[in-house]
Amino acid sequence: MPKRILKGVVVSDKADKTITVSVERRFTDPLFKKTVRSSKKYMTHDESNKFKIGDLVQIRECKPLSKSKTWEVIDE
Repeated sequence: MPKRILKGVVVSDKADKTITVSVERRFTDPLFKKTVRSSKKYMTHDESNKFKIGDLVQIRECKPLSKSKTWEVIDE
């Protein structure tokens, strides 16, 4: 099964080996036909602690690493 890959912006890097990435998606509202922006935050594994707030990163699904971490950063 292919793993999902998402792009987002780092919004927190306070935890050790973990960053929080905000991923924004756009879709058309079915009733009002307007474009709507929706965002979701993902806890992501960052082994080397090299990404900082504001960086644009790609993340990929992986096996569960903790209760809330099931994503990892892809090196760009």
